[in-house]
Amino acid sequence: MIAESEFKTKIVRKIEEIPLQDWNKVFPKALENYYFFKNLDESNLSQFSFFYILVYDMGTCVGATSCFIMDFPLDIAIEGKLKIITNFIKRFFRKILSPKILICGSPMGQGRIGIAAEPKKVIQAIYKCMEGIARKEKVGIIAFKDFDLSYKNIFDECFDGSFLRIDSLPSTDMDINFTSFDEYLKTLSSVSRSGLKRKLKKIENQVKIDLEITNKLEEGILSEVYALYLQAYENQEIGLEKLSIDFFRNISKNMPDETKFFLWKINNKLAAFAFCLISGDYFIDYYLGFDYSIAYKYNLYFVRFRDLMNWCIENKIKKYEMGQTGYEPKRRLGFRFIPLYIYVKHRSKLFNPVFKKLSYMMRPVNFQAVSEESNDSKKNVSI
Repeated sequence: MIAESEFKTKIVRKIEEIPLQDWNKVFPKALENYYFFKNLDESNLSQFSFFYILVYDMGTCVGATSCFIMDFPLDIAIEGKLKIITNFIKRFFRKILSPKILICGSPMGQGRIGIAAEPKKVIQAIYKCMEGIARKEKVGIIAFKDFDLSYKNIFDECFDGSFLRIDSLPSTDMDINFTSFDEYLKTLSSVSRSGLKRKLKKIENQVKIDLEITNKLEEGILSEVYALYLQAYENQEIGLEKLSIDFFRNISKNMPDETKFFLWKINNKLAAFAFCLISGDYFIDYYLGFDYSIAYKYNLYFVRFRDLMNWCIENKIKKYEMGQTGYEPKRRLGFRFIPLYIYVKHRSKLFNPVFKKLSYMMRPVNFQAVSEESNDSKKNVSI
C-alpha cells in the first residue's frame, strides 16, 4: 500500500511551466534534459499526452519526472504467428490489446526520476499524482517504463508487490577506449571483424559516399531526412513513438549545442542520415533513416556506423549509446546490453490479476543471445 505523502506536488502539461532551475536541481543528468522535453512538447506528437510532476519540500524541489498517456500496444514485443492473431483481435476489440496507459518515463530513452530527498517519500508523492491523473483522465493502467536496475530496490519497497515487473528491451552502449578504427576492429571477434571489413571493402570501389555533418537542417534537406526517417519507422522491428517533422525541425533550436545531423549522400542524393545528441564525451546515436532501395546494396548501416565511430574517436567521445532494437548487429559490433524493466499495474483490484497475465505479452520474448555465426542475410543484421 502506498502511504500518504507529506510533500507538496505540482502537475503541469508543458515543461516550460516549470522553472528550469527546479528541474535541473533534481533531475538526473542526461541528454534527455529539460530542453529535450520542451522539444517533445513542441513536436505535435498526437499519440502522447504529456505531464510533468514536481515534488516540493518546504518550497524546495526534491523530485521531478515526466509522464505521458498513450494507447499502448500490449503486443508490442510479439512477432510471428501470434502477432497475426493479436492484429486480428485488435481489428474488432482494439481497446483490449491497446488500452490507455499512464506511463512514467519517456516515449524514447530510459525512464528517470529526479530524487533529492528520502527516495520512498518522493516516489510515493509521484505515484499519488499519477493516481490523480489516471482518475481524472479515466486511465485504468499505470506503468513505469524502461527503468534500469538502480531503481529496483526503491520500487520494490514502494510498490510492495502491487506492480508487476517485466523485462523491457535493453538499451545498448559501448566504451570508446581506442584511438583509431583499426584499433577498434581488434576488439571484435575474428568472425565479426572479418565480416565488417568485408562489408566495408565491398563498397569501396562501387560508389563514392559523401558525409556532411550539420547542427541544423534547412527546410529542403529536412523534408528528405524526414522521408528517410519514415522509411526506417516502417521497417523497424518494434516502435513506440512516431516522430513528427517538427521534432527534427525544432531540436536544433532547443538543443543547439547537443544536436548533430550526419548526412550520407550518393550522387548528391540523400541516402542515409543519423540524428545524434552529444554532451561532453557522451554520444547518443538516436534516430536513423535509410533509402532502402540502396541501403542493403551499399551496406549503409555499417558505413554509417564506421563514420560515426571515427567521429567519436576524433572528438574524444568516451561513451557511445545506440539505444534499443536491432540487437544482432549491435552485438557483433561490440555493444553491451543494459537491462531495462517495466513496472505495471491495473488500478482496479478486480482486473489487476487478469491484466498481469495479459501484460506478459509486453515482454520481448524473442530477444535472445545471437551467435557470431548467425546468418548475415537476416534483415535486422544487414540494416
